[in-house]
This record gives sequence, structure tokens and C-alpha cells, in this order.
Amino acid sequence: MSSAATVSAVRKNIMTGGLKIGLLGGSFNPAHDGHRHISVEAIRRLGLDQVWWLVSPQNPLKPTSGMAPFAERMANAKSAARHPKIRPVDFESRHGTRYTAETLKQLKRVYPHHRFVWLMGADNLCQIPAWRNWRQIFQQVPIAVINRPGYTYQALAGQAAQNFAAYRIKDSRGLINASAPAWCFLFTPLTHLSATGIRNARCNKDPNNVP
Repeated sequence: MSSAATVSAVRKNIMTGGLKIGLLGGSFNPAHDGHRHISVEAIRRLGLDQVWWLVSPQNPLKPTSGMAPFAERMANAKSAARHPKIRPVDFESRHGTRYTAETLKQLKRVYPHHRFVWLMGADNLCQIPAWRNWRQIFQQVPIAVINRPGYTYQALAGQAAQNFAAYRIKDSRGLINASAPAWCFLFTPLTHLSATGIRNARCNKDPNNVP
């Protein structure tokens, strides 16, 4: 299907409701090909109509130091997406939500006809117990965990995976239609890209960055 045909089909679905949407949250500081890789794999493996990049105004677990302005991160995300089914959105900024659990609750209220699945890297599955009301996230939408280098076994042995072990499913294509709690682990081609690595590389290349 051509890009124009894909966009036309997506617009038709928006009008009639019932989109299957993957949600990838984060600071996107900056957005990069790793985010795109996760999104494209999720579209293919989960049968999604779209992936929304939920660009956070400020991640509560990350320091404000070194965080690029929100408008700059949004513009960068739109440039990095490069796919007709990937949409960077400012939902959290517009609706005043800060935490994932409350963002999901608001998304389901605003878009009651869409089906959502939360996308996260295996590194975030390790960290999710530190998130506010993290169990509510599992209870609100299905979750797809995408493998990340060095995190596979740590993630699957972690608190979240163990607490919700009974709700893990193997059928990734059926995840979007599953009732929460439900989650799957996607063993996809790995990418070592990270926003932290990109920022550090930029810093090291800056001739004005003198220790």
C-alpha cells in the first residue's frame, strides 16, 4: 500500500472510530531511530493502525537539567518519525497529565472508540515499579514490551514481569484485542541507540565543551 493510500485509510478509520493505536511515551530528548525502530516493529508485529509518540513536557523521574525545550523536542520527533503511521503528539501538554497512569485514563476518556496498547522497552519494564500507580498501567491497557540489549533476563525476572506473569500472552497479534491486564514480550532485532548516548556523543563533539 502506498503512503497516500495508508494515510487515506487511517483518516477513514479516524472518522469511523476503532483505530488500533500503540502508545510510546517518553521525553524524546532527542527522538531517534531507536524510537522509530520500536514503533515500526510494533506496527508490524501487533497489527497497529498507528503509533503515537507521547512527548512528555517533563518526565517526573528525569532531571530538568539537560532537557531540551518541549517545542524543540516535538519538532525533532516529527522530523525523526518518517512514517505515515507514526504520529508525535502533545496530548500530555494539552491535557495537563504528568504520569502514565493518568495519561492513559484521559486518553481512554477522550478516545473511547480506539483500542490502545502501551509500548515500552525492556529497560522500562525493569524500572516501571518506580512509576506512580504502575499497577494501574497494567490494569488499563495491554502492554507490549520490546527487547533491548542487555535487559532481556533482567526484565523478565523483575518485579513487574513476575507480578503479572499469569497475564503474559504469546500471541502478539491478539494483544490489541485482549482485555487488560495482558502483556507480551517481543523479541525483535536489537538496536543499541539511546537518547542518552546521542546526547553524550553530541556533547563530546562540541568544541566549546571544555571540562
